[in-house]
Amino acid sequence: MVMQASADRIFAELSDGWTYVGWVVGGVHIRDVEDGWPAVGTKIHHKIGAWPLAVADDTESLEVEPGRRLKLRARGWPLGEATVELVLEPQDADRTLVRIREAPVAGPARQLDNPVLRWALKARNVETLRRLRDRVENRTLRPSG
Repeated sequence: MVMQASADRIFAELSDGWTYVGWVVGGVHIRDVEDGWPAVGTKIHHKIGAWPLAVADDTESLEVEPGRRLKLRARGWPLGEATVELVLEPQDADRTLVRIREAPVAGPARQLDNPVLRWALKARNVETLRRLRDRVENRTLRPSG
């Protein structure tokens, strides 16, 4: 999905773990964000799902290329775990193509990999990118410090 924002602006949003429930479909509450997020090995501690059935788990940063790529391991047991990769491809100074790839890697979701699950993941990820686009195109970041 093309976003009317620089790759640096989009990566700034990805680097603010407290905002993930504002754009990740299924996220309902951020419990904690480890210092240094999104450095490799740091985590966002979250809840996913609907109350009162929300599940507490975490998402870990696996690989980081600032302004270019972020690869995560999202956990949501008892559903399982998935790798999620966000790739940013600048089109020009103020437009960036953002791609998201998600693959179940553990738990029931991995065992249930089929066309219906892939369709559901694709639909969820399209909506996730729409929400991220709305944030980066319309939200003014506060200065840090």
